[in-house]
Amino acid sequence: MIRRETFAAVLAMVMLGASLGGCAAPSQLMQNERQWLVGRTYVVTGASSGFGRGVALKLASHGSNVVLAARRTEVLKEVAAEVRAAGGTPLVVATDVSKSDDMERLARAAINGFGRIDVWINNAGVGAIGRFEDVPLRDYDRVIDVNLKGVVYGSHTAMRLFRQQGFGTIVNISSVEGEVPLAYQAIYSASKHAVNGLGAALNQELRLNNLGSIRVVTVMPWAADTPFFEHTANYSGGTPRMILMDDPQKVVDAIVWSSIHPTKEVAVGWKAQAAVTAHRLLPNLTEHIAGDIYHRVQIETAPPAPPTSGTLHQPMRSGTTVEGGVRERMRREDQERRERYGS
Repeated sequence: MIRRETFAAVLAMVMLGASLGGCAAPSQLMQNERQWLVGRTYVVTGASSGFGRGVALKLASHGSNVVLAARRTEVLKEVAAEVRAAGGTPLVVATDVSKSDDMERLARAAINGFGRIDVWINNAGVGAIGRFEDVPLRDYDRVIDVNLKGVVYGSHTAMRLFRQQGFGTIVNISSVEGEVPLAYQAIYSASKHAVNGLGAALNQELRLNNLGSIRVVTVMPWAADTPFFEHTANYSGGTPRMILMDDPQKVVDAIVWSSIHPTKEVAVGWKAQAAVTAHRLLPNLTEHIAGDIYHRVQIETAPPAPPTSGTLHQPMRSGTTVEGGVRERMRREDQERRERYGS
């Protein structure tokens, strides 16, 4: 376990990371930023819940065209109604991001509907929790198909289109785990490392080809309270958990802001900024502490839960909101544990 002096060192790194990380994306946009969004066309994958749904609704409130992509067509129709009510123009395209043909069809629908695409957001993502050897390989295949191939297919489709039209921004939603790997989430961490590498390589190509009007942004959130934790595959033996979860709106705001002010990497919030900075300064220590904390939270203290493949292979009707209710569920679980065991 972590010794007191080790914890003090980490606390110092956290403070350093927070000071070096820069300002958080503002929740309220300036007038010129709001004006920029009017009439812009965004493609948003994973738009039926979580960050994707939140981003769609925020864009709609500023008059954007929003192309909604996910597997759950009926849920997308509900999101489309909310987008329309908020002042945006929606287009629903049922899409499995792991299929390249679906991504090509998504791009064609967006162009046919709105004439161009200004921003393509690769947001769809899935997870699998458990000891590496306990998670079925078919579940790992699906995590890679969605989290990596989906981003590759989306980026490939968008990049070819943006070269033709001469401009555009790709926003890839990664994770702090794209920088700091986490025990019991091995393939999820691997997929997010790959997304970070893809963004860095693409930005090199854009620089070398003098394509400054095309940008690739990699957004790295801390764990946030979304339906992701209800949808994740879970073979850990306990309910899916994480410490110090962020409000999803913080990430939604950062995604929208980064699409207007594209930069190579955006670590969302002080916790993500501190984790990234700490890992780059002291990788072994940071990984040791991250592993210890998550082992206690997920393996040692989480209430029992049966194994499940979540939504990896088939979507579920539940979990359609932006916020997932995970923090409230964890509070109830922790209170029950204290009442039962006194700790």
